[in-house]
Order: sequence, then structure tokens, then C-alpha cells
Amino acid sequence: MSERQPGTLELGEDGGFPLAGMDVVYRAPPAALVEAAVASGEGLLTASGALAADTGRFTGRSPSDKFIVRNAASRDVAWGPVNQAMEQESFDRLLHDMVSHARSLKLHVQDLYAGADPRYRLKVRVVTQYAWHALFARNLFIEQAAAADVDHSDEPGWTVVDLPSFEADPRRHGCRSSTVIALDFEKRLVLIGNTEYAGEMKKSIFSVLNLALPTRGVFPMHCSANEPLAGTAGVALYFGLSGTGKTTLSSDSSRRLIGDDEHGWSDDGVFNFEGGCYAKVIHLSAEKEPEIHEASHRFRTLLENVVVDEATRAVHFSDDMKTENTRAAYPIEFVPHASSTGMGGHPTDVLFLTADAFGVLPPISRLSVPQAMYHFLSGYTAKVAGTERGVTEPTATFSTCFGEPFMPLPPATYAEMLGERLRRHGARAWLVNTGWSGGPYGVGSRMSLPATRALVRAALEGRLDDAPMRQDEFFGLSYPTRAPGVPPELLDPRSTWSDPAAYDATAAKLVEMFRANFRDSFEGLAAEIRGAGPS
Repeated sequence: MSERQPGTLELGEDGGFPLAGMDVVYRAPPAALVEAAVASGEGLLTASGALAADTGRFTGRSPSDKFIVRNAASRDVAWGPVNQAMEQESFDRLLHDMVSHARSLKLHVQDLYAGADPRYRLKVRVVTQYAWHALFARNLFIEQAAAADVDHSDEPGWTVVDLPSFEADPRRHGCRSSTVIALDFEKRLVLIGNTEYAGEMKKSIFSVLNLALPTRGVFPMHCSANEPLAGTAGVALYFGLSGTGKTTLSSDSSRRLIGDDEHGWSDDGVFNFEGGCYAKVIHLSAEKEPEIHEASHRFRTLLENVVVDEATRAVHFSDDMKTENTRAAYPIEFVPHASSTGMGGHPTDVLFLTADAFGVLPPISRLSVPQAMYHFLSGYTAKVAGTERGVTEPTATFSTCFGEPFMPLPPATYAEMLGERLRRHGARAWLVNTGWSGGPYGVGSRMSLPATRALVRAALEGRLDDAPMRQDEFFGLSYPTRAPGVPPELLDPRSTWSDPAAYDATAAKLVEMFRANFRDSFEGLAAEIRGAGPS
């Protein structure tokens, strides 16, 4: 039952967001949140029963508006353009002003978890202005199944306060614009203002875990994960930025989905940070992505920025009128064969997904451990249109650890954890190009999803272990010349170009981009890692 009990939800004197005396709806179930969103005009019900909502002018994250408070709890943060510092006094003024602003609002509160492994899970309270944002949190974080599931430990949790109608003052609050995402590790508090993009909530908690878990021996990862339907061996991790295929490739009917975006790798195996999936659904089809398509048509699923016919309420996934970054947020149990525990064994395969906008990387390459660390640190891909504000077409970029905006510690910390685990558990590492072939973006064509699926399945099943391999002369990558179900000419990227000289020139250009990025960002790394990149 949802409750409106002003005065009963005080979070404490130190660091909490005081809710006493405010108009609060506490722990409303999904159906009630859908009703509230429709009644208030926040969204509309589609013909299939999903809730459709728009995020306004913010159709992606705002990384330049994210800040971490500089205090003793954040002393290990690698400060810089990505991890921007906010002074404590500025945050305290921001907190005071957001509390004052919230007193005029009706708030929705959800108490949830992040982390499927009870030993490492984090209690998360989400305070939102919008009912549909509360539904997003309910879908993406882990629910408390029953009163017996409530964590009564003394370990303090985090509170995420999400008020889209609050506008920050850069001079008063020490931020860049009227939009702000601020994390205080001492107060265990996240403040989000002036953005309706719900993804900021989950990514802020991902950043929290990325700072906290390494001190407990857990490697936090921006990756999806799945495993065979039978048995416990064969966990695969899929690293990659938005739009590279993490959700698509891990949502495979022949395998059990552990999670689609964020995981930890402990001494006992991997575990999901979340309780749901946040899939890109632009051009979604039942033929190519049946699991995601089915989940996107269910009651409780939340569709972001998807075009809906107001008369028939039919959903048009192919329409990118609002953005290419259309999304579906749904509980993981909506995916057939999804893991009921969110936990798996140690990975046998680690795949780095990159949408190569230059079209020169092989569709799949086997990596040595130093190469895996090199490409993990490089995080090369293309920013896909709509994922961040101002990005209107794929643009080559390097995002350390395939998740730079969410990694507070020095990148080498995460790379060393990766290398140690690959060596200890003997996991294979692969670089998979889900981007372009036959030419760069605008000339070549996007890799065929069936071909990519065939290559990934062959890799996971060990059918590429004894395949004949060729070494690429530009990047030093070893790629198979034969693979089941894939035309041999597709495996050699140079042969897919009509002009080999143009391929050579483009490959050389990308090589220099790799080298420049590493030269500028990773001085002092071991020679073994520095020498594992393009030559």
C-alpha cells in the first residue's frame, strides 16, 4: 500500500534529505505509479500497456554538469574534467535550497537496493518529483521483495533526490549551469536538478559503487553479463558504452541474462548491480531483438522519448523524431530465462564492444591480457547520436574503462583489477566491432547483428580457439580468417573496402588517435601495456 505520512520519514540529522512535514507518497507499487503518472499528465498509456514519457530537452546524460563534493570521503577521487570538484559549502547551499523547493512538491519515495549480492548491496532511497521517475527507479534498482527482505543492518545507505523543476544557480551552488548532479560521499547523498532524464539516477549510484567497491576487493564494471542456460560455467561479460550492443547481445534466448549494464566481480564471481534493464529501442524489431521487443510491450515497462500515436496509442519504434536515444526500462524478470539471483560464477569470456565509426577494426579479435588492459583503458568507440546532449551523429571517442564518466578512481586501478582477474581465472578476452564495415560512417554499413551474434556465440562456445588467425598490421590484433556462419570476406576489414588505399589511410589515422590518447592520458603505465596497442 502506498502511504502519505508526512512527518514519519525523517532520514536523520546528518546528511539526509529531511522529509518531515512534506507531502510524500511512500513505496507506491508500480500500478499506482503508472496511474499517478497518467493522472498528472507525466505520461500516457500505450496500446500494449507500457507507460510512455518524455524527458524534454534532456534526452541524454549531462556529464559536464556532474560534480563530486571534495571532502575526506572523496580523497581518492581522480579529480579533473570528468570528476569535477564541488566545495562542501556549495553543496550545503544546494541541499538547503532543494529542501526548500521540495516543500512545495508532492514527492514519491522508494526504498530499494543496488547490488544483487547481499554482502555488497547498497541501500538506496530515491526521492523523486515525478511518479514516472519513481517507476524508473523501481524498475531499474532491486526491489525489497517483502518485509523479511529489508536490510536492518547499521550500514547507512544513500539517498538520491531528483527534482527536475529545481534550477541551480552556478554562482551560489558552485556548478556550471542550472542543471546539476552532485554527489557527496560523506553525506551519502545525490542531488539532481533541472533534468528530466531518468538515467542520471542510476548512473549516480553506479559512480558511488565504483568508488566504494574496489576497497572491498570487488571490481566494478560497466558491462552486461549472461551465462549458459545449463550449468554454472561460461559467464560472459560485455563491456561497452551506450549503443554498442551490451543489452542486445546479452539478451540472447540461448543464454541466461544476469544483467544488462552494471556488475561487480568479487572473489566468488559476478553479480548484477541492478534489478532491471535500460535498453535502447530505436528501430526495435521483433525479428532482430525478440526479447527486448516483448519486454517493451508490457505493463509497467517505461518507454522514454518513444513516438506514440495519440489516437491509437500505437508505438513507433522506428521514429527518431524526438531522439535516437529512445529507451525502455523494465524489470529484468521481463526477459525470458533471466537469472533469478542476479549472480553468476567467474567469467570465461570478456568482450569489449566498440562501434568503430571509421570501419577499420575487425569484427572480432582475440586479445592477450596486456592488449585487453590497453583496450579497456582506451575505451574506443563512437558516441551514438542522442546518448549525450549535442551529439547528433556517431563521433569517435575514447572513454576510459568503457565508462569514464562513472569512474571516480584513477583508471589504472580498474585496469589492474581486470588484468589480475583475467590471469587468475584464465578468461579469454575479445574485441568486437559492432560499428561499421566497408568504409567509415556515411560510406560503409553497420555490422550485421546476425553476423555479430554468430561471432560472439562461436567465441563463447570455444569454436574460435583453434581457428586460423591473422594479425592486423595496423593494430596488432589477431582475428580469425574463418568462423561458423560468417562470410570469410567480412572477417578481414581491409577486404570489405572497395579502395584498399583508403582503408590504409583511415586505419593509420585511427592508429594515431589511439597513440595520442594513450600518450596524453596514461603516462607511467607498465611498458607491457603501453606496447600492446597499435604500432
